[in-house]
Amino acid sequence: MHELGVFARYWSPGKVKTRLARTIGDEAAAEIYRASLAVTLDRFSAAGDVRTVAFTPLERQAEMQAFAGTCWIARPQASGDLGQRIEHYFSEAFARGATRIVLIGSDSPTLPIAFVYDAWRQLADAPVVLGPAQDGGYYLVGLSQPLPALFADIAWSTPLVWSQTVARLQQLSVRWTELPPWHDFDDQSDLRRLRTELADLLRESPEYQPLVDAIDRTTALP
Repeated sequence: MHELGVFARYWSPGKVKTRLARTIGDEAAAEIYRASLAVTLDRFSAAGDVRTVAFTPLERQAEMQAFAGTCWIARPQASGDLGQRIEHYFSEAFARGATRIVLIGSDSPTLPIAFVYDAWRQLADAPVVLGPAQDGGYYLVGLSQPLPALFADIAWSTPLVWSQTVARLQQLSVRWTELPPWHDFDDQSDLRRLRTELADLLRESPEYQPLVDAIDRTTALP
């Protein structure tokens, strides 16, 4: 059984996209994040056998399930640092019967759907697949077997995430495969790049319109 997970946070102003919020404000950053999550869930709504939105905080269960719709199951993230929360998601997904699990974030709204299907295919031959992000982290991680040690003692939210994760795989003697690089958005320069990318994509993909509207409504990008 193929499962797709999206890690997400409820879009309370001041709680999401804090680096972006320093330049455009908390309200605007929250609105753009909400639109990015909506576009992501819509684009991947038919991918795989099971789709999970792993969200935080716990008390937003009802809102997150209503937002996610019938194609997704909203499940709260565990407590702890990002590594502990990722590890818990994978262990629970395996316990539910998933055999190839791919986890992505909610801030790469233009991620090609083909990358996720490629990840599932690669998990037939390797226990781990990673998608390198341009900021030194990864935008996707997939597993075909539990590997709790993969997510422990990583310097999350730093440019060291990728190199530390690869070193950990080497220490564990675990074979892994790699997808093409992709990007997310964290600050105003990233948002500017995303808006340019969306202008091109909109010509053939109207599904991006809600995100374009949110960006244009809340910011005046130079």
